[in-house]
Amino acid sequence: MPSRDIPREKWVTFLDSFSRQHERWLVNMEVVTDGLGVHKELREKPLIGVSADLKTSGSGTISIIAGERSDDHVNHIINGPTRLALEETEEGAHKGLRIEVADGETTLLLFRSPASPETVDGVLPG
Repeated sequence: MPSRDIPREKWVTFLDSFSRQHERWLVNMEVVTDGLGVHKELREKPLIGVSADLKTSGSGTISIIAGERSDDHVNHIINGPTRLALEETEEGAHKGLRIEVADGETTLLLFRSPASPETVDGVLPG
């Protein structure tokens, strides 16, 4: 699937805008680890938000929060992210996010239903 890399200096603003545009969209999240395969973290939960904190713990963190109620929220924290990319379909519809870390772990946050860029304008950094 095609992807568009987001420059590190734009991660905070990109993820803030991305979260506002896609709040409550149903997402699936899986973590792919070298040698261990794919682990499903969540299935069809509404997205609450994705944020980057690049000032803490060395190379920073990215947090993904999803769920319907406060008692079922999933808060997935990615330590030391090295790459953030917007995943797209061949037609240019937004599929979700790819977040990679140096040790080879990849987190995929994918929408249940991809959306075309025209329906979520303002998400991509200029």
